[in-house]
Amino acid sequence: MVFGFYQSGRGREKSGLLRNAGRVGSGASFVRVLGRADVLALAFGAMIGWSWVILSGEWIRSAGGAGAVTAFLAGGAAVGLVALTYAELASAMPLAGGEHVYSLRALGRGASFVCTWALVLGYGSVVAFEAVALPSVFEHLAPGLRSGTLWSVAGSEVDAGSAGLGALAALAMTWLNARGVRPAARLQGLATLLILFGGALLVAGVFVRGPLRAPEPWFADGLAGIAAVLVMVPFLFVGFDVVPQAAEEIDLPPRDLGRLLLLSVAMAVVWYAAIVAAVALILAPGEIEATRLPTADASAAAWGGAWASQLLVLAGAAGILTSWNAFLVAGSRAIYALAEAGMLPPALGRLHERHHTPHRAVWLLGALSCASPWLGRSALVWFVNVGALGIVVAYAMVALSFLVLRRREPEMPRPFRAPAGAWVGGGALAVSIALGALYLPGSPAALAWPHEWGIVAAWAALGAVLYARARRRACA
Repeated sequence: MVFGFYQSGRGREKSGLLRNAGRVGSGASFVRVLGRADVLALAFGAMIGWSWVILSGEWIRSAGGAGAVTAFLAGGAAVGLVALTYAELASAMPLAGGEHVYSLRALGRGASFVCTWALVLGYGSVVAFEAVALPSVFEHLAPGLRSGTLWSVAGSEVDAGSAGLGALAALAMTWLNARGVRPAARLQGLATLLILFGGALLVAGVFVRGPLRAPEPWFADGLAGIAAVLVMVPFLFVGFDVVPQAAEEIDLPPRDLGRLLLLSVAMAVVWYAAIVAAVALILAPGEIEATRLPTADASAAAWGGAWASQLLVLAGAAGILTSWNAFLVAGSRAIYALAEAGMLPPALGRLHERHHTPHRAVWLLGALSCASPWLGRSALVWFVNVGALGIVVAYAMVALSFLVLRRREPEMPRPFRAPAGAWVGGGALAVSIALGALYLPGSPAALAWPHEWGIVAAWAALGAVLYARARRRACA
């Protein structure tokens, strides 16, 4: 059985852990083609989407310029605890599937399915939503794009122009990912460079605009304002965890996986803090209140031309592509890991003979992405909120796996070893539980009834059916 080497106790076979994944009937295997720049672009690009363009004004209004920066630094430190557990486990078990592998070894078959099934929901929701987000960017550049209203879903109109563009983009992104991780990495690298250029242009504009002035206000609404931003911060950093998913396609020493994962989180912290500070320094409070795209308008104000605003919007579109691309990679590898382990239909655990990708898993996510623009934006917000809860569940189970393996297998080779292991693991678990509590009734980000909790129930029921079928196959 595939799971033989993951049985609990100290008698597991080390050779089983270091299996050559991807050999489920096809004889194909992953190829190691990703270098350091590819890994950084994959993780950093996954964390930088469209929010830095559209939400910077809300962050500043809630907490003030300095308060918002403080929230990002504090939130980044909290996410860093979770990232440290990932860094150690990724270097110790550099296998496709990431969280699935860690939780399976530490917690067993059932817990591992729960962890990875929750993660697939999270990754799938991001992939679906990006197909809706990308047309919204082009609507800003070409307002006439919206045309031909078809229907309304949950109060949101679906029009043929935007939905068609989103579906075509989803088809292209899926085809690219199915063709191999190398083409996907090239797109990720180019789009990340555009993001960095747009952000650098904005930050440089602080000094070009003229004499520096203090942000107004420095802090708004005290600790309450900082907390209002802080609850959003951890979810903006979702994406560093794509690195473990693609571990078998990375051509680097295992220790470097952990280091690059942490570096990507540090880069994201600096990025968001710098963007917020630049907008607060360039735009006055009244200007921030009046704009729909504060980051783009800040760039235009700094450089004195609409071209700077348009370029920054394009950089934001590149952020959508990098997030979309990274989660297609990560989500398909998570599905592959479940199928390769016998928990999903075996066809999803086969790699393409030529392209060395889990192509059926990629196209499964691609079908979801192609369909999503026709559901409308309001309905998709339900999936995104539920998906965020799924990712938090995976974070908590990885932190628990970290603690269990530190206690049960202290001699397991760990090329990257997190300092103060018990404190880091306990802190990561506490952070994950606290984030999960935000979705419970009465909390700031509580899921809505019946739609969002209904999706949770339906996804859990589907998972229970699939897991029960897998157990029956294993016992047959």
